[in-house]
Amino acid sequence: MSTAGRRWIRRLARCGPLLPLGATGFLVLKGLHPGLPGLSCPLRALTGIPCPTCYLTRATAASLVGRFNDAVALHAFGPVLAAGLVLWALQALRTGRLVPRVLRGWHLAAMGALLLLYWAGRMGLTYGLGLQAFPLR
Repeated sequence: MSTAGRRWIRRLARCGPLLPLGATGFLVLKGLHPGLPGLSCPLRALTGIPCPTCYLTRATAASLVGRFNDAVALHAFGPVLAAGLVLWALQALRTGRLVPRVLRGWHLAAMGALLLLYWAGRMGLTYGLGLQAFPLR
């Protein structure tokens, strides 16, 4: 790799800790202005079945602007993810590291397992018992 290429990579690496701050800022704007464009769930678009993270972006955005009732109605993990995102942004700015040293693989595995259990419960309520566990589009 050329010297210019290595220099560019080092500069990019120094910007890494700003990623969580940028994501948090975008979600705050999305919470204030819900009409901003976002990404649709490809699984729900193809099959009509919501994925484990469906409505999580909107719930996180609503949490970041203080609309907790709306957030929990969309996805129970919204306030949790919002708090984690703010903590991650602050930690990344403080330490200059994108990935905090305290984050372990089992933390992510536990959150993934809880997310899947929550999704399975919503799926069971919606498609098994016929109760409305997902928000209406």
